[in-house]
Amino acid sequence: MLDLSRLNPEQLAAVKHTEGALLVLAGAGSGKTGVITYRIAHLILNKKVPSDQILAVTFTNKAAKEMKERVEALVGRKESKGVVLSTFHSLGVRVLKRDIERLGYKKNFSIYSTADQVGLVRQIVRELNTDGRKYDAESIIWRISGAKNKLIPPDRYIPSPLDDVDMMAALVYPRYQSALKAFNAIDFDDIIMLTADLLENHPPVLKHWQERFSHIMVDEYQDTNSSQYLLVNLLAKGCGNLCVVGDDDQSIYGWRGADVGNILDFEKDFKGCRTIKLEQNYRSTGNILEAANSVIRNNKVRKEKKLWTAAGDGPPIDLCIVQDDEEEATSVVERIQLERFKNDLSYSDFAILYRTNAQSRAFEEQLRFEDIPYVLVGGTQFFERKEVKDSISYLKVIANPLDEVALLRIVNFPRRGIGDSTVIRINQWSIEKECPLFEAFARVGEVEGIAENIKEKVLAFHQTLVDAAVAFKEEGGLAEKGKALFERLKIEDEIFRTIDDAKAARRKVENVEQIINSMASYEERVPLPTLGGFMEKVSLMDEDRFSGKDKKDHGLDAVTLMSLHSSKGLEFPFVFLVGMEDEILPHKRAIYEDFTVDEERRLCYVGITRARKQLVMTRTLYRKKYGKLQERIPSRFLEELPASVLNVQQSGVVKEASPDEEAKSAEGFFAKMRAMMG
Repeated sequence: MLDLSRLNPEQLAAVKHTEGALLVLAGAGSGKTGVITYRIAHLILNKKVPSDQILAVTFTNKAAKEMKERVEALVGRKESKGVVLSTFHSLGVRVLKRDIERLGYKKNFSIYSTADQVGLVRQIVRELNTDGRKYDAESIIWRISGAKNKLIPPDRYIPSPLDDVDMMAALVYPRYQSALKAFNAIDFDDIIMLTADLLENHPPVLKHWQERFSHIMVDEYQDTNSSQYLLVNLLAKGCGNLCVVGDDDQSIYGWRGADVGNILDFEKDFKGCRTIKLEQNYRSTGNILEAANSVIRNNKVRKEKKLWTAAGDGPPIDLCIVQDDEEEATSVVERIQLERFKNDLSYSDFAILYRTNAQSRAFEEQLRFEDIPYVLVGGTQFFERKEVKDSISYLKVIANPLDEVALLRIVNFPRRGIGDSTVIRINQWSIEKECPLFEAFARVGEVEGIAENIKEKVLAFHQTLVDAAVAFKEEGGLAEKGKALFERLKIEDEIFRTIDDAKAARRKVENVEQIINSMASYEERVPLPTLGGFMEKVSLMDEDRFSGKDKKDHGLDAVTLMSLHSSKGLEFPFVFLVGMEDEILPHKRAIYEDFTVDEERRLCYVGITRARKQLVMTRTLYRKKYGKLQERIPSRFLEELPASVLNVQQSGVVKEASPDEEAKSAEGFFAKMRAMMG
């Protein structure tokens, strides 16, 4: 039997409620991951539910991996082996690999990365408009992505007539989708949209998956979009045993399609469901929780809950008012140094959280000046680096010769004297002959207007790919084959030839080496490793970025700098929440365009609840814009904080305000606050 004695009463109730619909409103730091993993263990050990009938879905590979490890620790690897613990996109790929042929695709489909999408969209825009530079490919992709997340196909996409980019997106979308299908490829948003299509419009497929799972759990339900919502509901109609866990107060991804209404309306969608609130916080001190509760209660449309802790009040929240953004950075870094030596803390105990990435500049400069190690979360992802994408593209083409975006990327990497004009001629010929581009390279001898010596280079390039494909089909390690391919291509020589800085070139070479390491690691974890499986793994690594959670387990003793969006799910002993000013937090777009700051308030709430022991908020009286100081207005969220939990500190010279200015000025606001504090 499973020991459930460590759970509090609400957690225990959530674990034991296994039949019917259940909504678990899990406040920040309330142990929701433990509830999900104990619930799975309870189903297996106490309720004797076969492990392969249990599905648990979350948003990131990291979260899925952590849950899997916890479940294994509770029930053992053998007993937990059948549990499907995955991200939404991994689940979608599982469904598609079984039945995507019903939608007109082949089973060995490719998943396009962002860079692949950009390349394809740019090509389509050029075909539609002579001035392709007018339109940003990523903006068009963003519109198409938004449509797919709402399950809007190309023929139902209605653009805004006043938005040129939206009008272009309406023209690109159907051509883009047709091109993907012609290349036997899908993009990241297609994974869920096509999965929903299969389940909704192909009854045998839906029946198979409904019969497969008797218990379904969804983590971070407040972050689901329309397509994910439909996917969950279709699957859950089979068994009725759906448990969703989330917190509407931490719904901060509306800008990328998340619909907080999914969790707010759950009780309407599933009549008779049980609702359990997890309000005991195991992370933060009482003063931090009081501040968080006081801010979030100002959102009118929410599920009422109030975090509390048995750990005591802790120190007050320091609210530091500084002269400008440079002094803000200086004061934060000085405080880090002071606290580190006074309380024997590590640099990794500190996090600096900000609303926009542009705010990091001053803190980075100051940390470098003081020679303090730091990690900037949100930089370029490993598999998005140029040298990595160039090398990976070879593996993509070998796994799927129809992947023409990858093929075009590598045709002259490393440089082999095949120019753009040659590629254009071959591409045009392939269109006229209605044959794949990969085949056209093999038949380059039939293409007119290309010199014989260039044709030889094209044939040599094609033969390299053919030989590599044959090698990867033979027995032996993937990593060894990948290493042999990269050595044959002389990628390292190409990098050193094109990069003047030897240190920078070495870092790029090491990145290419890491691809081989990644292949070797994949082989160790998978019983029957294949190149196609490895490419699927690489493609799915993009989902952490799309979910806004591109965090690093860097393992360094370093200060962490990250945006508030990236901080969700993390915690630190000491947190600096900087830039507490209107037009920063809340962001000016929310103030002047969206006409609501509810999501910005939730973002502030998330930032506050990242702190375990000490929270410091900062705001400036002035901030530089285009090199000039502009007066700042305090964040309206500061007015929502109880004076009893604040310790207000002020430095710098304060500009005197006229009586008319005082109502809006920082000094007027904080004079009132200090009076309240006595």
